[in-house]
Order: sequence, then structure tokens, then C-alpha cells
Amino acid sequence: MLAVELSSDFIPALETSTSIQTAFERMDEFRVSHLPVVNGPEFLGLVSDRDLVESADPSQAIGTGYLLYQSVQESQHIYDVIRIVNELKLTAVPVTDDKKKYLGLISMNALVTYFAQLTAVDHPGGIVVLELGARDFQLSEIARIVEANDAYILSSYIRTFSGSNRLELTMKISKTDLTHILASFERYNYLIRASFHQASHRDDTMDRFDSFMHYLNI
Repeated sequence: MLAVELSSDFIPALETSTSIQTAFERMDEFRVSHLPVVNGPEFLGLVSDRDLVESADPSQAIGTGYLLYQSVQESQHIYDVIRIVNELKLTAVPVTDDKKKYLGLISMNALVTYFAQLTAVDHPGGIVVLELGARDFQLSEIARIVEANDAYILSSYIRTFSGSNRLELTMKISKTDLTHILASFERYNYLIRASFHQASHRDDTMDRFDSFMHYLNI
């Protein structure tokens, strides 16, 4: 998935002549704390509500004094977008071409929706978290254990720890009843850190997804 595939013009960009009050109103309307500022097709920068609140005159034009020059290029992978959002604590990321022409905006909602699809959160199933040494990690063997129990891995990702050779593997598995799969992992001496049985009810799934996003600190 490339950045341009998630970008949208649903949230309109600001111009340097836009008043600070209008910028606040638009941020409130779309529930974001950052908006792009453009001059025609040219991307000028990103403005945040935190910077604008310092102005004593809400009728003042935004200008260029508050702008953070931050965007992603259309050909960058969505993982780069997630990294930038996390590092800079952004609520929206502008997308530009190689000539800095503004193409659209990736909102936090778009990223969450994409991450939900990536992690198969809408599919009924269960979550298993294993702890293992980096040298012991063989996804093919783990997948074989899951498949031997008439299930398959819908999604997986790894969490590493600074200064440690241990890692956590989190898997979304296609079965809601994990009893036999957990027993198989124990039989092969895998350390099970946690397991979560998921039903197909969407509200429950989204609650678990929100908790999981908080756990990942994304």
C-alpha cells in the first residue's frame, strides 16, 4: 500500500489567507489537530492547533509563520506514514508528488481503517501472543502448528524489546476456539503470553481493536 492510495481531498486544505478562526473551525469539524496549507497546487506546510492558539488575534491570516514543512511523497509505503505519525504525533499527513504538488491528506481515521484491514480485525477469530527468542523464530513452523489444527494465520506481527533477544509474536487466527491450538503450542514448548477469543460481533471486535492499538502505542 502506497501513501497516495490512502490520500483523500475530503478534508479541504487551508490557504495562507485563511483566518486562524476558520482554521480552528475546520479542525474541529473534521476532528484533526493538523491541516495542510497550500498555495494553489503547491504544498507550503502543515499547521497545528497548538501553534495557532498562541495567536492573540483569531481574525489574523495563517500566513507562513506557523508552518511545519512535513509531508510524505506519493510513492512512500504506508509504513513510512505510520512511522511519521508516531514520531511527530500528527493527526493528518499531507501527500505530495516529487515536485511538492499537494495531492491529498491521510487522516488518522484512514490509517486506523487500513490497520484494521491489515490485521483482519473484522474477521472472526482469536489472538495468540507468543514469546520466543529471536533465534527460535520460525514463522513457517508456527504456521504449520496452526494449520495442523484446521486453522490459518490471518495476520501477524512482531514486537521487539530494546536490549533483549526476546520478541513477541502476535497472531490473528481464523478460529475462535483456540483450545487445541494453545495445547499444540504448549506441547512444542512455546511460551504463550496471552490469548484472546474473538466473536464475530463487530462492537466487541472494535473494542478489542481499540485496546490493541493502545497496547501497540500507535
